[in-house]
Amino acid sequence: MKKIKILAPVMLITAFLFSSCVKDLNVEPIDPNVNTLNNVFKNQAAYKQALAKIYASYAISGQTGGGGGSADIAGIDENFGNYLRQFWGLQELSTDEAIIAWDDATIKDFHWQTWSPNDVFVTALYSRVFYTITIANEFIRNVNDKIGSASGTFLTDLKAFRAEARFLRALSYWHAIDMFGNVPFVTENDLPGAFFPKRISRADLFAYIESELKDMEADLVPARQNEYARADKAADWFLLSKLYLNAKVYIGQEKYTEALTYLKQVIAAGYSIDPNYERLFDADNNQSPEIVFPIAFDGQNTQQYGGMTFILHASNGGGMPLSGIDGGWGGIRTIKDFVSKFGITESNFASTTQYKSADKRGMFFFDKSSWQWEITNVGTFTQGIGVTKFKNVTSTGAAAPNAHATFVSTDFPLFRLADAYLMYAECVVRGGSGGDMNTAVNYVNALRQRAYGNTSGNITSAQLTLPFLLDERGRELYWEGHRRTDLIRFGQFSNGTYVWEWKGKVKAGTQVGSFRDLYPIPINDLNANRNLIQNVGY
Repeated sequence: MKKIKILAPVMLITAFLFSSCVKDLNVEPIDPNVNTLNNVFKNQAAYKQALAKIYASYAISGQTGGGGGSADIAGIDENFGNYLRQFWGLQELSTDEAIIAWDDATIKDFHWQTWSPNDVFVTALYSRVFYTITIANEFIRNVNDKIGSASGTFLTDLKAFRAEARFLRALSYWHAIDMFGNVPFVTENDLPGAFFPKRISRADLFAYIESELKDMEADLVPARQNEYARADKAADWFLLSKLYLNAKVYIGQEKYTEALTYLKQVIAAGYSIDPNYERLFDADNNQSPEIVFPIAFDGQNTQQYGGMTFILHASNGGGMPLSGIDGGWGGIRTIKDFVSKFGITESNFASTTQYKSADKRGMFFFDKSSWQWEITNVGTFTQGIGVTKFKNVTSTGAAAPNAHATFVSTDFPLFRLADAYLMYAECVVRGGSGGDMNTAVNYVNALRQRAYGNTSGNITSAQLTLPFLLDERGRELYWEGHRRTDLIRFGQFSNGTYVWEWKGKVKAGTQVGSFRDLYPIPINDLNANRNLIQNVGY
């Protein structure tokens, strides 16, 4: 069973948060069942419930569940507009790790890297990012109002709750700085009302996220001491490490030494590499000692056609094993360029539909009788290679906790120790101080020994190069929402030397303009806020 259910009985009215506050209209609804800020925070328990709503904003995007009704954001279907669904799509579909067959609006444009400022999927994620920031701001504002009169355990809890809300806000601002660059900026100090949010530069937003993560650390629960799926000090250190690792992209300055400082704290916090790689992506992955911070899902309590439900169903079809779901949607799969990083070719499937190379991390499906290795028609799901990494059964093959055939109980591992090991190695190779090459090689080999089951895949320090690390990150972390950011950091996303099948809307792949390293500011927000400036190239 999951240790914490993400339930959100508290409904923070979106219209209240986003619209102007006119004093003459400051009245209470007649219906006592309509929640407003005056009755949401009515008792001590309500603060934890409201905090749960911020966490839930990454997993679900409505109030009633079951796939529809009372969406958080008007004008966007709550299943399609789900935070994790769109984050995953923008991070993975735009790379060599995933391609989609559907004709939904402009969805194919992501693998082709031909999106535009009016793209509905870009707008959906942008809206989710700033929705989470907005409800975090409102929560922090209300805790600040209450904290002066609180005492004892409640005061301690409020400080920790506020720190967690600040962490979640920083996480979403990290998504904003990574994907959109210079964005609108609001904090708890910007009271709800009619105003144009100011535009913050990428450099200033970097400084803000850095300052927030350092400042909140003291109030966060110690590493591995919080409830499952809630942020603690280790999650804070991990996000700081991510920020520093990508600093050269964000602000033009290398901060690999700073990243190593916090990576060492994460690594020393008591997490361990799960001996069973597959369990990290099964329905009992909440038991894994490796996951530092997940987005939690539960088949009974987080019911929506986004998040992990989307990832599992959309990646299934064409005779693939169901692995705990009631059917596939035939949407997302991978391409030959990516599986080649495991040394896998079409011939490996001559006598089987599922194949694992010596490196067991690659979990792929291909039926030579009905699938096609080369993708000549992007819209045909059975062209390409199926991915079987995520499953809605436990690591023993048993039914998922709170099992539901449609809605998934597998958590999404946003931060895990293996990533910290690879980040440490990369920072050392890039010249950061505070780490050493022998330790870096040992960390990489620990992951490869798990993958190979022995030392046959071990590397030497001479083999620990940046090209190797980019490929190794793909092998270890594919479909976990890292690939776009990684390819950009290594200079291979847009106009680098690495091209892949259908990149640039060319079957053999081609380079695209480097402006694609950022997504555009959605045209609707650009037109609505005179403070914003469109990203170069759009």
